[in-house]
This record gives sequence, structure tokens and C-alpha cells, in this order.
Amino acid sequence: MRAAILGILVYRMASFLLPVIYIAFISLGLPDSLLGAAWPVMGRDLGAPLEAAGAVSMIIACGTIVSSLMSDRLTRRFGAGFVTAVSVAMTAAALAGFSFASGFTMLCVYALPYGLGAGAVDAALNNYVALHYKARHMSWLHCFWGVGASSGPYIMGFFLTGPSSWHGGYRAVSVIQLVLTVMLFVSLPMWSRRHHVENSGDTGASGGKDALPAQVPLRRIKGLGFILAAFFGYCAMESTTGLWASSYLVNFRGIAPETAARFASFFYLGITGGRFVNGFIAEKFGDRLLIRAGVCTAATGICMIALPSSSAVPALAGLIITGVGCAPIYPSVIHATPANFGRENSQAVVGIQMASAYLGTTLMPPVFGMIAAHISIALYPFYLLALALVILLGTELLNRMVDTRLQSAG
Repeated sequence: MRAAILGILVYRMASFLLPVIYIAFISLGLPDSLLGAAWPVMGRDLGAPLEAAGAVSMIIACGTIVSSLMSDRLTRRFGAGFVTAVSVAMTAAALAGFSFASGFTMLCVYALPYGLGAGAVDAALNNYVALHYKARHMSWLHCFWGVGASSGPYIMGFFLTGPSSWHGGYRAVSVIQLVLTVMLFVSLPMWSRRHHVENSGDTGASGGKDALPAQVPLRRIKGLGFILAAFFGYCAMESTTGLWASSYLVNFRGIAPETAARFASFFYLGITGGRFVNGFIAEKFGDRLLIRAGVCTAATGICMIALPSSSAVPALAGLIITGVGCAPIYPSVIHATPANFGRENSQAVVGIQMASAYLGTTLMPPVFGMIAAHISIALYPFYLLALALVILLGTELLNRMVDTRLQSAG
């Protein structure tokens, strides 16, 4: 009787934890688009040039890379729940600092804890979900990240029209992050219990100190380079597509700026909507097939962008299709990590994957900017196709290696 009651309590606690994680993913996405939305006013108020936003973004990216690489050590010592709660608290404090900033130097100072908090929570949450929940939740969680990323500019836009301006926008998001921090600290006991998990009979301890075998040193994990190249390529492709879409459509295709901006935003809506739909089919088709289908769909969309048509329709539709193709790749790669590299290694691998992702996001869009400036922006779709090829090669080489390993073990 006592065992039955305990089982019901554990199940209900786990049922409450999942919505907390979903809310955490919304919160993770909220700050990501704030700087770009606020900078036209923010930079003017602080007397900073347009390109200074790139410096702030680079500092944030450096922080995320460092904390991603440290995430395995931190999570093994303190648990996924505690690392997530502290990381969100750091992000809330950094955003509050942004809201009170009176100079560009202060932004740079607060950007470091901002990045450190974002990278740690990203790696910890992604690995936790990959270990303990079904593939559909990974897709829906990243869909919720898209909801947060899409909501940030609306929140900032609301405050920019008021007396508090960007200060109020950052303050509002910091309060949201603070509320989530409280929720996460309250939920800490749930992270440390063995709980019911939706994976066919799979259960696992998490939070507290995850009861996983000792990990293999990263240098001895075979195939790691393949997935790092693929992840680097994916995040480079996504960020480059989003950043340069409007410029390509306006400067090369001759499309009106307002139309180009709208369809560039549809790229992100394609990702968000695609991940929502992907959640319903993820378990039926599996991670490998979804990654292949996603890369092929994205490549199809990119080819439509490249079509030498006098009509703008193929290019505009191609952006949406590219977004839909991107949708399953990121969550599927993360969800497949425990199966590809072992549960005991997954946190370390996810952490280094996140670092590789941030490198791709940080480095490759500026590289294309130099290509566009010194050669031609017409190379935009061909640059994206090259990145898509990197994703496909990386994931397929890893699949072949994993299959060979399983056959040898069998």
C-alpha cells in the first residue's frame, strides 16, 4: 500500500516537473532576441555605434561556450535541477543589470554572466530531457524555445513605445526569469527522485547527483568529431539563414524591404511550427530519419531560394521550407546523444555539442558577411547548401560508425 502511494506521489511530482521544464525552455528563448530588438534605441541612448551590438553578442557567446564546456562537471557535482536553477538566476540578474545600464561598458560586464547562465542551462536541460523523456518532448520543448524567442521582441516592442523604453523591456524579462528561478528551486526535490518516465519502462535518477556510470574521457569517444561538425554546420546554417535572408532578398532579388523582413521572420515560424508537428511523429520515424528528412527538406528550400526566377515566390516559399526542414535537426541530434555515445557520456557530449553550436552561430554568419561584401551576396544559397552538406556528412558518418560498433558488439 505504501509503495503504491509512493508511486502515485512520484508520478504526480514528475508530471509537475515536465511543465516546469517547458516553461524553462520558453524562458531560455526569451532573452535571445532582446538585444537585436532593442539595439536601435538602446545603442542611441548609450552613445554606442551600430556594430557595438556585435561586441556584446560575442561576449555572451564566449560565456555560453565556457559554461557549456563546464556543464558536465557542474551537473555531475550539483545535479541538473540545481545547475538549471542557478543558471536562470544568473540570467535574471544579468538582465536586471542590462535594464539599469547607463553605459556600453556596463553592458559588456553584464553580458558575461548572461552568457554563462544561458550556456549552462541550455546544456543541462537538453541532456536531462534526452535522458528521461521521449523524443516528442524534445521537439516540443524546442518549439517552446521558439515561442520564447518570438515573444521577446513583442515584449521589448511594447516597452519601447512607453516611458521606460528598453530599460523596462529588460526589467520585465528579468522579472519573468526571477519567477522561473523560484519555481525551479521549489521543484528541486523532484529532480533528485527516481520518477516515472515516458520512455518504454525507462527510469533514471536525475537532479541531485545523477546516478550514471563513470564517463569515458572525451578524447576516447569515437565519432565525436562527426557530430560536432554536424552541429556546427546546423547552427551556422540556421543563424546565417536568419541573419542574411532580408539582405539577400532586398539586394539581390529586388524584393521590397517590408516583404523581405516578413518572410525572413517566417523562416523562424517555419522552425517553430515544424517542431510542433515533429513532436507528433518523432517516435514513429526516429531521430535518424528525421535528421535526414530535415536536411533534405532544408536543401530543397535553399535550392528554391537559388532558382533564377523572375518571380519572388520561389525564394520566399523557399525560406519557409528551409525553416520547416531545420525544425527536426537540432532536437533529434540532442535526443540521439545518449543512444549514440552512452548515457554516462551524454552530459559531456551535449555540453561540447552546445559549445560547437555557439561557435557556428558566432563565426559563420560574419564569414558570409565578408563573402557578401567582397564577392557577392548572390552566393547566399550556395553557402547554405555547403553547410547543409556538412550536416548530412557528419550525421551519416556517425550513423555508420555506430552501426559498425553495434554489429561488432553483437
